[in-house]
Amino acid sequence: MAKDAVMDFDRALELFEPVLGFEVHVELNTETKMFSGSGNPAHEKHHGAAPNTLVSPVDMGLPGSLPTVNEQAVRYSISLGLALGCSIAPSSRFARKNYFYPDLGKNYQISQYDEPIAFEGRIEVELPDGTTYDIPIERAHMEEDAGKLTHVGGATGRIQGAEYSLVDYNRAGVPLVEIVTKPIFGAEGRAPELAAAYVRTIRDIVIGLGISEARMERGNLRCDANVSLRPRGQEKLGTRTETKNVNSMRSVERAVRYEIQRQAAILAAGGTITQETRHWHEDTGRTSPGRPKSDADDYRYFPEPDLLPVAPSAALIEELRAALPEPPAARRRRLKAEWGFSDIDFQGVVNAGLLSEVEATVAAGAQPAAARKWWMSEISRIANADGVEPSSLVDAASVAALQKLVDAGTLTDKLARQVLEGVIAGEGTPQQVVDARGLAVVSDDGALIAAIDEALAAQPDVLAKIREGKVQAAGAVIGAVMKAMRGQADAARVRELVLERAAA
Repeated sequence: MAKDAVMDFDRALELFEPVLGFEVHVELNTETKMFSGSGNPAHEKHHGAAPNTLVSPVDMGLPGSLPTVNEQAVRYSISLGLALGCSIAPSSRFARKNYFYPDLGKNYQISQYDEPIAFEGRIEVELPDGTTYDIPIERAHMEEDAGKLTHVGGATGRIQGAEYSLVDYNRAGVPLVEIVTKPIFGAEGRAPELAAAYVRTIRDIVIGLGISEARMERGNLRCDANVSLRPRGQEKLGTRTETKNVNSMRSVERAVRYEIQRQAAILAAGGTITQETRHWHEDTGRTSPGRPKSDADDYRYFPEPDLLPVAPSAALIEELRAALPEPPAARRRRLKAEWGFSDIDFQGVVNAGLLSEVEATVAAGAQPAAARKWWMSEISRIANADGVEPSSLVDAASVAALQKLVDAGTLTDKLARQVLEGVIAGEGTPQQVVDARGLAVVSDDGALIAAIDEALAAQPDVLAKIREGKVQAAGAVIGAVMKAMRGQADAARVRELVLERAAA
C-alpha cells in the first residue's frame, strides 16, 4: 500500500480548521436480537458461540419470515437517549436501508431514518487536563447489526490480498443504537484527544446504564470518525472522510490525527478530498481508502412495512428517566472523593480509560489503591505489549481475588504477577492458578529455617558480620534463601529468621 503524504500536525492547523463528527454504534446486551428470538452474541450468555449457530429465518431474511421488535432493546434505547440529553420521540418509525453486502442476508438493514427514537441532545466531555467540551448530539436511532466477514489467506486479515472470505451471521440482527453527533467545531489542535474522550464518555454512559458490555475489542462499541478540513476563514465545510469501525480509544485518537495530516497535505498541494470511507491500520498508523461514501438518497430508504411505529408512553419515559445513573462528570467527582486519590492519580485512571475497571474491582472487594495499581501497572503493561485493551485481558472479579490472596499473605507481589499471567493465559481463577503452579508463599518456618541454615553455613563470613552487628550483611543470606525458595517466601519473615538463627 503506497504511503500518503502527510503534513506536520501543527502546520496543518495553521492552514486549516478541523471539523469533526462521530457515529458511535453501541451493541445492546439484550438476551435476544433486535427483531428475532435468536440468542444475542453481544450478551455474555451467548458470547463466543460457534459461527452461524445464533441464526433464525428473520436474521437471514428468508421468505415469509417477519420481524418483531425487542421491547427490552427499545427501553435500553430510550434510556440511552435520555442519558445523552435527547428528546424522546412520541412516535418513531423503522425504515429499510437498502444496500448489498455479503453479510447482510436481507440486502437491506432495518434502521431508523427520518423518525429516530431520540434526537437533539448534548453531553459534556472532559479532556485529560479538565477542559470540557459540549458535544451536540443530532440523533440516536435503533437498528440491527450486520453479520461478520472473516477474510482468510491475506497477511493482514483484511479483504485486500485475502484468498476467500467466510460469513458468520451470528451478529446479524444484534440490537444497535447509533449515536450521531452534529458537526463539532472549535476542537482545533485538541481534536484527536477530544475524539478519544468522546468515545470514552459514551462508553462510561452505556456501562453505567448497564445496557452494553461496551468491549471495543469485541465490537460491542465501534466508532466511525468523520474528519473534514476547511481553510482558515472559510465558512463552507470541507469534504469529509469517515474512518470506519475504529476499535480502541487510542486508535480513534491516532486516526483523527492522521486524517488531519493526510487531508492537509492533499489540500495544500491543490488536490481535492474524496468523500469516502477509510480503513484504519493499527500496525502502520495510517488509513486506506474503503468505498465512496454514499449519501442518504443512495440507500433508497423507505418505511419498514412489517413493523408498526414505536410509541412509548409518557409514563414509561419518566420511569426510565428516574432510573438514570449519575452523569459521568458527577460520577468522577464522587469516586475521586470516595477513593481519596490525588488529582494526578485519579486523572491518570481517567486518561487511561480504566475508571470503570477500577470501580468494579473496588466493588468486588479490593482497596482503591490496590485496584488502581493492578490496572495502571501490570495489566496495562501487558495490554500495551499485546496491543489490546486492558479490560480484554482479565475481569475485575479476578483482579480483586488476586489482591485478596496478596492481602492474606498467600502471595507476594512478585508471585501475584505470575498468577496474573496465568489468569490472562486462561488457566483459571487466581486460586486455581496458585494451586496448579504451586505458587503460594511458603509459610512453614521449618522449611525456611532449613534453607536459612544452609545459606548461613555456605557463607560463614556473612554470618560473622551479622554477629558483629552488621545487620545489613543479612541481605546476602536473604537473597540466597529467596532463590532457594523460588521467591515463594515472605522476605520480611526470612529476615526475622535469619537474624534469629545468626544469634543462636
